[in-house]
Amino acid sequence: MKEPLFIDISCYQLKKWGQNAFGDTYMSKRYPEQGRLIATLSDGLGSGIKANILSQMTATMLLKFVAAGKDILRASEVIMNSLPICQVRKISYATFSIIDCYDNGAVRIIEEGNPQFIWLRGASVFEPEAEIIESKNFSNRQLQLYRLQLQPGDRLIFCSDGVTQAGMGSRALPLGWKREGLIRFLVEEIIKNPFVPSNQLAKAMVETATTKERDYKLKDDAAAMVLHFRQPRKAMVFTGLPYYESRDSEYAERLADFQGKKAVCGGSTANMIARELKRPIKGMVRGVGDLPPCSLIDGIDLVTEGILTLSRTADYLENGIENNEDPAGLLCNLLLNSDCIEFLVGAKFNMSHFDPDLPIELEIRKTVVKKMIKLLTEKHLKKVEAEFF
Repeated sequence: MKEPLFIDISCYQLKKWGQNAFGDTYMSKRYPEQGRLIATLSDGLGSGIKANILSQMTATMLLKFVAAGKDILRASEVIMNSLPICQVRKISYATFSIIDCYDNGAVRIIEEGNPQFIWLRGASVFEPEAEIIESKNFSNRQLQLYRLQLQPGDRLIFCSDGVTQAGMGSRALPLGWKREGLIRFLVEEIIKNPFVPSNQLAKAMVETATTKERDYKLKDDAAAMVLHFRQPRKAMVFTGLPYYESRDSEYAERLADFQGKKAVCGGSTANMIARELKRPIKGMVRGVGDLPPCSLIDGIDLVTEGILTLSRTADYLENGIENNEDPAGLLCNLLLNSDCIEFLVGAKFNMSHFDPDLPIELEIRKTVVKKMIKLLTEKHLKKVEAEFF
């Protein structure tokens, strides 16, 4: 049976120069049990707080309709026929794109008012036909519906018009960067790095759009959303000893046989893995920061201390990485650079977790891991499984 694709999605945004709120809104939700992901990008009229409210409202309603079981086409029609028109500018209060993706590569895209998305397979550009659905209430409003079947490696690129119109009115770009300029940029980036991750490509798009503006000051909010359909990158995190010592060998072999990145967190856990796999711990890596240093075991990508490092990693997942080179930063990057993550969490009692000299807010291993799983799943849109044994 062919392994399903993973949908790697990321969005990067910058505000219009001088504004304190984003006028564009990105939202997404993954449905692991369905192998499905829904994402939307909405551009509110104007900029600042007003645009933020309008785009937030549009994106939120779209996702809530879908979560309630509405078909995305029906949800999009309701939004299109409901959004009022600005009486001054005679245009919609918000535009939007919504994407309905499945792990088997089946995709539906609906756009209303946003720049047309870009479909890339390597450095090749595809221009699919759209089904046009006219609004029942507004003569100048319509949906473009696309049905696609993607292959591994395909990318879908979405943006607000702050990207494609960057530089408009300048001598070099009187009509703006335009979709054609964006395509040339994307092709060049992918030729340079065929494996460029979605977050890096989205950031490069928006930052390059900024360079098209005079004094690098954006005249509009700019947002870029990138979806990459590819084989999943996997990681396993093993922390804690099995409750039954007789299962040490079974779980150590399971780690050894895993195809992907491997991390072991905890001194006792590392000693057990080294013993069962007959791979000695070679020594300590010079520490960076205030966490205990990493160790080395052949075949294991990262070996760290346990609860302190896991707790710091959870904090980094929630608030951003403060130190890319301390053990928690290394573990956080390993997780964020993976798509499908499996936690093996041993349940053997460890008195060191209850040392009264440790900080009072320190959580026990299972609680910390559950927090990490929640953050990885809901905030970072990873596929996560956990086994507590």
